[in-house]
Amino acid sequence: MSSFNIAYFFGFIGAGLMVTSYLMKSMLPLRVVALVACLFLVLYGYFSAAIPTLLLYGALIPINIKKTMQIHKLVRAIENAKSDTPISEWLLPNMTRRTAQAGTTLWRKGDAANEMLYLESGSLRLVEYDEMLAPGSLVGEIGLFSPDNVRTLTLECATDCTLFSLSSEGMARLYYQNPKLGFHVMRLVVARLMHDTEKARHTASASSFAPLDAA
Repeated sequence: MSSFNIAYFFGFIGAGLMVTSYLMKSMLPLRVVALVACLFLVLYGYFSAAIPTLLLYGALIPINIKKTMQIHKLVRAIENAKSDTPISEWLLPNMTRRTAQAGTTLWRKGDAANEMLYLESGSLRLVEYDEMLAPGSLVGEIGLFSPDNVRTLTLECATDCTLFSLSSEGMARLYYQNPKLGFHVMRLVVARLMHDTEKARHTASASSFAPLDAA
């Protein structure tokens, strides 16, 4: 078989696998198929002396390897997560670190919700409840999934804070990579809603039994 025929053999296989990867919905198999397609297309570029093709798909190989390893790590973390495993353990590697000074208002009630936060150090305060959040807290997830995507409480930094942020686009991307993420996020949202409902019930109960001011 001549080099020309070998090149076409590898080229057609690579092209077929690349098209197949675009038709797949699950991200991990998609990345694996795209990686194999790049290998075949590199062979096509080598045997056909197509230098641009060789360089292009050669450069895509390490990128696909990195993305495949990241997705595989996320999938394993989600699959191994137990019912009491903090969601932050497998979200943190996909979040962006930043700092905020004491007194900074991170968002106000009614603002558009576009991120969720993990508190690494410092203290946050939910203004309406005057409730302090300690390091290890995850906050802001309810706004991301509410029908109108607005904040339900005001959040500010009680001290200097180190935070990790995940945008709504990042959450959607992670969910697309592994739909099981939806179950764990739903568990988190339900737990937070139950906590807020219980707090509101206690507040209402305390108010109903409060002594009336003297006339």
